[in-house]
Amino acid sequence: MSDLKIAVILGSTRPGRNGKAVADWVMDRAGARTAAEYELVDLADHPLPLLDEPVPAARRQYRNEHTKAWAATIAAYDGYVFVTPEYNHSVPAALKNAIDYLHQEWADKAAAFVSYGTLGGARAIEHLRAIASELRLAHVRQQLSFSMFTDFENWSLFKPGEQHDESAPVLFDQLESWARALKTVRS
Repeated sequence: MSDLKIAVILGSTRPGRNGKAVADWVMDRAGARTAAEYELVDLADHPLPLLDEPVPAARRQYRNEHTKAWAATIAAYDGYVFVTPEYNHSVPAALKNAIDYLHQEWADKAAAFVSYGTLGGARAIEHLRAIASELRLAHVRQQLSFSMFTDFENWSLFKPGEQHDESAPVLFDQLESWARALKTVRS
């Protein structure tokens, strides 16, 4: 059992979302890993209202119980795999809101990105990389991008191409390596 904990954060809360199938695929591939323990964190299970903390997150003066619970959830992990659709050339509002609730809980940890959309969700990942950099969340180079045209049947049944099975271990290797290295920074 590894002491490294990675959250696979499902960033869509939309009814009928495709993200659950994508996150389950990631969790299935992560299940064979021995260097880290992976857990699914579904934003649908953490209903956060539109940011309602009066003090900026960087000061860690959380007043609301939902914020304190979210902070405890995120603080428990050494790294994250963000699974996100691309909405209007960016990330879903629920994901951005969940990220913005916190600050130090993300810092000096590692992140990887898995996206899906008409262009594979590439623009959502671009935005997440900028957000992660601001939060001192080190993001790895490897990413997984699933196309609604080629990796989904009828835009709803997830059937990823075989090439993703070769890319996923690279993403996990990079993420685990960086998460382990950054753990020493936080100790």
